[in-house]
Amino acid sequence: MAWEEWEQLKAAAAQKTSARMQLNHVPVDPLESGAPGDLLAHQPDLEAVGKAAHDLFEDFTTYSGHARVASEAAAGGLTAEGFALGAALTHVAERWTEQTKTVLDACAHISNHLRFTKNQHATDDSYIAGTVSSIALLDEGFDDRKGH
Repeated sequence: MAWEEWEQLKAAAAQKTSARMQLNHVPVDPLESGAPGDLLAHQPDLEAVGKAAHDLFEDFTTYSGHARVASEAAAGGLTAEGFALGAALTHVAERWTEQTKTVLDACAHISNHLRFTKNQHATDDSYIAGTVSSIALLDEGFDDRKGH
């Protein structure tokens, strides 16, 4: 291939605007990539979900406890008065307690998982920053040897 032919091919390629690839680039705007399937989660969004799960855990613990105590008291009073409804209400209160624990476990799981994820991402970011800075330091060493 002659030099002129190479220059013509480079010029023709530079004029094309269809498919281009750019290496070593991170979009300034994360939405710029527009790749389908990209999942973006912003810290304030995750914090809001974690806070809502924690608040639900706290509030539901309080209010479900009131409902359980009132139901058990009513069941005890009905049973003491000889009503069969007392045993049924006792059963309902027991099921309420079981279901309450399930909801509370789910809220705790969400909150704890988000806290773990936040900490894990911070650890990953720190590791990546250390690795990248090591590469930059290594590059500087090569540049120094070349006399740049």
